[in-house]
Amino acid sequence: MLSSRVIHVDGVFLGTAIMSGGLNALRFYATHESVRALHNACMPDFGVLYDQVKKLFNRNRLLSPKAA
Repeated sequence: MLSSRVIHVDGVFLGTAIMSGGLNALRFYATHESVRALHNACMPDFGVLYDQVKKLFNRNRLLSPKAA
């Protein structure tokens, strides 16, 4: 592993973007259940990856029932 960047939205830690040496792309390691669908997704750019993670997180946050 060459480098990594933490991804969080609104103070919630969602996972890590990991740059792998041979892939020349970022692989997403999901740690939050709401973005598990993107676990191990590879994308060429951090901005694209972050936007996808944020979009999925916000969609799932809106769809999930609020705790009483």
